[in-house]
Amino acid sequence: MTTLGRLYSMFDSVKLPDDLPYTQCSQWELQFLYLVGRHHLTGKGRIVELGSGGGGSTYALAMGLQENPAFDAKTGRLHAYDFFRVGKGTYATEKFFDSGHKPEDDDSFLNDFKGRLEPFLPFLEIHAGDLWQTSDPSDTSPVEFLHIDIAKTAKVFKCVSERFLSRMQPGTVVLHQDFAGPRLPWLHHSTGALLPYIEIAGPPIRSTLAFEVTKPIPTDVMHRITEDAYTVDEKLKLISAVQERVDRDHTGGIPFKSVLEFSKAFVCHYDGQHKRAWSIARPLQTDEYLSRTRADHFAQLKKAYESAPKVSPMSRLKKLVRKG
Repeated sequence: MTTLGRLYSMFDSVKLPDDLPYTQCSQWELQFLYLVGRHHLTGKGRIVELGSGGGGSTYALAMGLQENPAFDAKTGRLHAYDFFRVGKGTYATEKFFDSGHKPEDDDSFLNDFKGRLEPFLPFLEIHAGDLWQTSDPSDTSPVEFLHIDIAKTAKVFKCVSERFLSRMQPGTVVLHQDFAGPRLPWLHHSTGALLPYIEIAGPPIRSTLAFEVTKPIPTDVMHRITEDAYTVDEKLKLISAVQERVDRDHTGGIPFKSVLEFSKAFVCHYDGQHKRAWSIARPLQTDEYLSRTRADHFAQLKKAYESAPKVSPMSRLKKLVRKG
């Protein structure tokens, strides 16, 4: 069992406030964040949450840190990054406002966030805005903990990798909150590339995969991840390697082998290989979980396949003749 793995047996001991701020994380994920903060972290390295949203996950982690005797609230800091506003490209919901809907004259819920996190403001450092602007490219200080709930696009993941994952060292803990998202294959193949240097804590906690870095990560590995310097076939093999290590989530509800297989389809889709993408996705329609929760994903890939220009056998023959 990994050092993180011991936390799984402690879920029943966690009592979080009933009025926790609204969050899209499950109760199990919130409990795990609390446990990591309470029993694992020290504050000697950077403690970072990327995508704090309405503050529920931040609250659970901060509560754990506050109750952790190894964490010095006078010197340790929890860094919370988010747009802290709703609108195009933010993936935020109006439920993050105290009123439950966006005021007519303001799209920022930053003040609402600060109000909810008031007990922890002395050691909470808030970074509001675009991650490319609010993160420091010159900061190379070690990251002790990284909760990633922001990498919804390849562009943002590049920033996460370049500015934060590159600062991992043995002992760093990473939580990928969106690991059950087939449309985010960069989370999956990057984890495959890191497998020789990490230990997965155990089954995913609902949609969150937790791992701890156990060996120094070579610079060239991080460079390839950051620059997306893997071919499609290499990415598919890296995801297959993760499939060998991850099965269902700890409740048995999410079939990660199927989710990761679906992720392979999106690797091909983003590369413009729509026929190949649909050939991977089509058989997965019989998966109960995917058919129930990802119908829009299937529709997206099928539409791209049906809209793609079809190459006739005669066209292929002409190409071969020209090559000859």
